[in-house]
Amino acid sequence: MNSSNLWMVSTPLCYEVNSSCSRTLYSFGIQLAIYIACAIGMMLTVLGNLMVVIAVSHFNTLHTPTNFLLLSLALADLLLGIMVLPFSTIRSVESCWYFGDDFCRLHTFLDTVFCLTSIFHLCFISIDRHYAICDPLLYPTKFTIRVACVYIAIGWGVPMIYTFVLLYTNAIEEGLGHFLQDMPCVGRCQLLFNKLWGWLNFPLFFFPCLIMITLYVKIFIVANRQARQISNMNKSAGCELHLGASKRERKAAKTLGIAVGIYLLCWLPFTIDTMLDCLLNFITPPVLFDVFIWFAYFNSACNPLIYVFSYRWFRKAVKLILTRIIFDSGTSTVDLYQE
Repeated sequence: MNSSNLWMVSTPLCYEVNSSCSRTLYSFGIQLAIYIACAIGMMLTVLGNLMVVIAVSHFNTLHTPTNFLLLSLALADLLLGIMVLPFSTIRSVESCWYFGDDFCRLHTFLDTVFCLTSIFHLCFISIDRHYAICDPLLYPTKFTIRVACVYIAIGWGVPMIYTFVLLYTNAIEEGLGHFLQDMPCVGRCQLLFNKLWGWLNFPLFFFPCLIMITLYVKIFIVANRQARQISNMNKSAGCELHLGASKRERKAAKTLGIAVGIYLLCWLPFTIDTMLDCLLNFITPPVLFDVFIWFAYFNSACNPLIYVFSYRWFRKAVKLILTRIIFDSGTSTVDLYQE
């Protein structure tokens, strides 16, 4: 047996019909390794984002506009790990979709909604940090909890409406049917993966990313200028308080900037490939396409890890959660920012 047979062996069709997709069967060792890797990724995604949801929900000191946006972002990533990734794992390993067309459409709907919700929230978080750093005196009046709730509603509502129209109505097929491409075979779950899909999704990822990059460049310029100004001030009591608050805001901006950077690294390969496929008649091999998808999914597991290494309050919250101290009375009023 040659080395290529150790990696993958072409096997019969996904379904016993003439129009069925061919199935690529990996060796048992490769299948087991992929399942284990995907299971670890799902576990990190679910547990990490669950910690964020519990921490921000339970501790009163974390009830701020920024943290409510983080809570909503973590909820989207959590639901992705629970409702989407298990079925995506089976599809990737088995190279076939065995759950029917209706569930394929639902799976695509949830996948798209949760991913678009993530980028909308990161965009809104960058706006929040922009106000906090560049206009700190007016920030408490400009970005209130009510404003955060409006952003959260937009962050969930727009992706849901957009994806519903794209997948569950006939408007696309009737108005732009000449762009659509029939599925080449039975046993795939890539609904509307065609020129229209690529042309619509690319700006949905590109323009929010452009906004985030522009805002963070301005944030870091202003933050550095403020740091130089503060270092030149006299060490009076008021100035020290101002220094502490400013330092906290700059660290939050830096942490969220890292989160945006990782988001771009995870999502750009998939987004660029989708756009190029529209121009090159979908030449990306299915295996490579799955790699790009899972690289994008990996972003949902990254944010909690960023918080663990960057936020002292998150590490303290996780410790209280894991030791079950949060079940004690009065723990919701613990000041996690206290050194």
